[in-house]
Amino acid sequence: MSITNSQFSNCFLISLIFLIAFAPNHANGQELKVGFYHKTCPHVEWIVKEVVDDVISRVPSLAAPLLRMHYHDCFVRGCDASLLLDSPTKQAEKDSIPNLSLRGFQIIDKVKTAIEKSCPGIVSCADTVALVARDVTVAVKGPFWEVETGRRDGRVSNITEALFNLPPPFANITSLKQGFLQRGLSVKDLVVLSGSHTIGMSHCSSFNNRLYNFTGKGDTDPSLDPNYIKSLKLKCSPNDQNTIVEMDPGSVRTFDNSYYKLVAKRRGLFTSDSVLLDDSETKAYLKEQSINQYGSTFFKDFGESMVKMGRVQVLTGTQGEIRKVCTRIN
Repeated sequence: MSITNSQFSNCFLISLIFLIAFAPNHANGQELKVGFYHKTCPHVEWIVKEVVDDVISRVPSLAAPLLRMHYHDCFVRGCDASLLLDSPTKQAEKDSIPNLSLRGFQIIDKVKTAIEKSCPGIVSCADTVALVARDVTVAVKGPFWEVETGRRDGRVSNITEALFNLPPPFANITSLKQGFLQRGLSVKDLVVLSGSHTIGMSHCSSFNNRLYNFTGKGDTDPSLDPNYIKSLKLKCSPNDQNTIVEMDPGSVRTFDNSYYKLVAKRRGLFTSDSVLLDDSETKAYLKEQSINQYGSTFFKDFGESMVKMGRVQVLTGTQGEIRKVCTRIN
């Protein structure tokens, strides 16, 4: 996510009230199941995988934003593909500050087009996003998990809701835990899903305050390793809005557990990474994964947490619709 200083300040104020503003989620995805399209579109997972593998083989950097897209969708109105809707007045979720750095919407459209050719009007855009998230993870050597399907697509997408409900990169551990809890996700899910930061890039603007003006006095964040600060300053100048850096240096295109090793060494790029050391449960998991490369449970845990996240506030049955085109309602 890339934001300006003024936007950063506004987002900070909003982050303080998003816990109050967000209504608790009560849906648990009971009507979802693995193989929902077994009879109606039996080849859907093969179709998705074929397109994804082709795309990631040519543009591996798209894996991270396409995985992140599922998270950004589920945390606003639940996993209903509301993130994909276009607004002629630029007032949809995708137009909100936290989503401006997302890429790969055209890939979702490409996958959906391929599905529609085989099974018109059957597979939802919400399920498409969930399947793509799994397949891009596998494509960069990450874990495979069985994706539950049966979601329906929402008809509403609101720019303000995205700003309220997506925890910012400077969130503290209390607001992160609360935000996950409200969506039926545990503290373990929080630290497990944070592990997705093992792939991808970030704009300097998402963490520059940690390097140059942490408390408003021109200081640095004391929770960051001083040598890491020096390294980041060589890449990010003060007020730099455009430069991008690797979130997991040296492992940016391989899904592995190296993220936990970095955070354990106080090299988590975002405040929301570093604060995982502030909670006993998240710290214990982080430390365990950072020292246990071959016996790591991270891959298994990640798949389980992604399944749980994919159940958040879903529309099923006769709710919502099955969009023919993901960018607009039928």
